[in-house]
Amino acid sequence: MATAALLLAGVTACTNSDGGEPSPTPSAASTSTSPTTSTTTTAPPSDSEIASQAASDLVRSYYAVRDQLRQSPKIPLNKLKVVATSSELSALQKLLKRERQQGLHQTGDTQIAELMVQTVSLDNADPQGGDVPTVQVDVCYDVSDADLLDKSGKSVVNADRAETGWIRYSVANYEWDTDPSGAWRVASSQNIERTPCAAS
Repeated sequence: MATAALLLAGVTACTNSDGGEPSPTPSAASTSTSPTTSTTTTAPPSDSEIASQAASDLVRSYYAVRDQLRQSPKIPLNKLKVVATSSELSALQKLLKRERQQGLHQTGDTQIAELMVQTVSLDNADPQGGDVPTVQVDVCYDVSDADLLDKSGKSVVNADRAETGWIRYSVANYEWDTDPSGAWRVASSQNIERTPCAAS
């Protein structure tokens, strides 16, 4: 899991120039023309696009929840289940329990400098066996504003910790049939080697 390494390591209107009403053009017979209206139909998003957006939103929520739990040790760890599952959930629970036992707490927030969806698979052939819709999301995190302090308020973060780094998240939906947009959870993560991104 990459969690430990992450934290310790953007109508115009036409009017007459004289401000008056336009003069009518005289004619033998008055005619009227119905305005022609045209509508542009936008195609609805595909299932892959929906999954991609949902997974991206979930990863952002994942970072927010994790920061919250590390900053406020009294918040129950059950809140992790809203954003994580499988091995990621287990690893996070262990990490946060250990930090709380040691009296550690986080200050500041982890920022997402870059987020990119790499792959989308909507294969739901075997949910029980783990073959479920999965989106791979690469994130460049920025911890330049985050610190981890002990009971005395002293930082326990290594002085040579990298301020930014890349992690690949596997975001899975084990309830695709009943909740294709709202049941995404981070299932696993791993550090990846990539050109460093700029801090946010």
